[in-house]
Order: sequence, then structure tokens, then C-alpha cells
Amino acid sequence: MRNPNNRLARTIARTALILTSATAVAFSLTACGGTGTSDSGDGKTVTVYSADGVGDWYKTQFAKFKDQTGIAVNLVEAGSAEVVSRVDKEQSNPQADVVVTLPPFMQKADKSGLLQASGVDTAAVAAADKDANGKWVTLAGNYLCFIANPSVDATKLTWDDLLKPEYKGKLQYSTPGQAGDGTAVLILLQQLMGKQGALDYLGKLQANNVGPSSSTGKLQAKVDKGEIVVANGDVQMNLATVKEKGSKFNVFFPAAAGGKQSTVALPYLMGLAKGAPHSDAGKKLMTFLLSADAQKSLPDSYAVPARTDLKDAAPSAAGAVSPAQVVKNVEIVHPDWTKVLDELDADLAAYTKATGS
Repeated sequence: MRNPNNRLARTIARTALILTSATAVAFSLTACGGTGTSDSGDGKTVTVYSADGVGDWYKTQFAKFKDQTGIAVNLVEAGSAEVVSRVDKEQSNPQADVVVTLPPFMQKADKSGLLQASGVDTAAVAAADKDANGKWVTLAGNYLCFIANPSVDATKLTWDDLLKPEYKGKLQYSTPGQAGDGTAVLILLQQLMGKQGALDYLGKLQANNVGPSSSTGKLQAKVDKGEIVVANGDVQMNLATVKEKGSKFNVFFPAAAGGKQSTVALPYLMGLAKGAPHSDAGKKLMTFLLSADAQKSLPDSYAVPARTDLKDAAPSAAGAVSPAQVVKNVEIVHPDWTKVLDELDADLAAYTKATGS
């Protein structure tokens, strides 16, 4: 006859083993947490956190990069502020290797200690288009714009027109402080009207605004379908969407009372994340994306190459419109993004108060 005490001891031992294994599995899953995708540590994957807009260009270039190096790229796209916020939240367990976002959010990432000097050769990029300490570099040039449903004659739209009652519930712009393009709307209006004038204008515009949006890209489909008729955007993303998805909206720049159209230079900036788990692979990817071969394809995606030797590059497709042509008669504002960042918290607080959002 078996001893019941031995049977009980064996049961307890098996239970303890199961619990120990379960705990170990749970711990390992927690340790790998984050928004990126980790690999086995062999450096065959690199993770990019990027503001949305150049996804199709990425797709082509990342495939070429993998063919050349054997390194796969995991892309996580979000709004400009969200990209930096994710990196910040994951400091104790970094997931991102390369960060791409718009100003002033890249400057914010730098100021918050979320970037490290990459050591990547950026000699082909003008000094004004990169950080003196090597923390970030322009990947592609771009500009703020607006889009309109074909039901609207966008060629004649002014800032004052957008305040008219017929646009109530038919207009939306991405939220300053959350989206780079939305922040650019606030910055441009400050340049045109002064800080208080911009707040007064946006306070009035709120009567027509559908509501907040953390992503500019998501507004495109709404305008295309006619759910709204006007939204903000950027030249690269909007023209690429027209080409690649057949969207019917039109790109325009609201005019001031005197008829002058203006925009803000809004480049995609790229940096190496501090604590990047695959920093060597990240540096290789950054070098690849700044190469002449990769950069010369940017005009086909309606972006401006960052390299000085390719600034005048045109799209390869016959009849394709270049970003330079789109902004040919538009005044381009180049803000001091460091100053913008220094004043941004106060400006956003004032914006929230003025709009009640």
C-alpha cells in the first residue's frame, strides 16, 4: 500500500513546478513588453518609430535594405508627439532603434535625453538641416498644406473663408501638440497673425471644427469621402495618397486677406534612440536612408531629398508634380524650432484655453 504522505508530497512538488514555470513565462513576456518587436539579439531586426506619411517609401527602401544587409525593419507609425511619447515611456526597456518625427518633437526628444549621437556620416546634408551634436538629421523635406474635397473650389479659399457658417462640422485639423502638422498650423498662424491673433482666429474656427485628431493622416479618408470638406495635411503625404490610393482631394494653401499664400517647412527628422537595442543595425539603416540611391527616390514619393546634391531632383515619372512645383508661388516660413519648443508648453496651454479643447 502506497504511503498517502508521499503521494501528497509529490502533488505539492508538481504544483510548485507548474507555478514556477508559469511565473517564469509570465516574467519573460513582461520583460519583452513594449510597442516594438524584439528579436533574438542577433541584430537581424531594427525597429523604427516614425511619424506617419512616408510609409510607402519606407516599404520599398526597407525591402532593399533587407536584401542588401539581411536586416529586417519593424516599422511602428504614429502621430509625431506619440512617437516621442512611446520612446519616453519605454526608457527602462528601450524598443526603438531609429526615431523619425517632425519638428519640434525631435528637438523635444533631444532635450529629454531620448537620443544619442549616431556617428552616421551626414556630410551630404546642409548644416542647417541637422543637429550640430549629431543627434538628428533631416531625412526628407516637406511642407504644411491643406486638402479639400472636390466639392469645394480650393483655389479661392482664404483663412477668413474657413470661418464661414457653411463649414460648420465640415472642417477638421490635427491637434497642436499631438500632431506635427497640427502644431505647424498653430506656428504658421502665429507667423501670419501674431500669437494673440492666432489664438483669436483658432478660437473662432473652433465653431466649425469637428474635434481633435492626434493623426493628420487619418483626416485624408474623411475628406476624400466627403465626411468633412477641409483638413490640414502636408504636401508629401497628401500627394502620395492621391497617387497611391487614388484619392480625389485637392492640395491648397489658404490665402491671407491680401491673397498671399504661406506654408511652413516641415521636414522629417531622423535620429538614433538612446539605448537602442540594435544600435549598429540602426546606424546601418540611417546610413542607407541617407544614401544617394535611397534619397533620389524621394521625389517619386513627393518628398524633397535631404542631400544637397539632390535638392533639385525631380520625380522619375513623366508629368509627375514635384513638391517644389507645388510650393512655387507660396511663401515658405522656416521657424526657429528651438525657440518654438521653448515656448510650446505655454503656447499649447493658451491654445487649449482659447479653443476650449
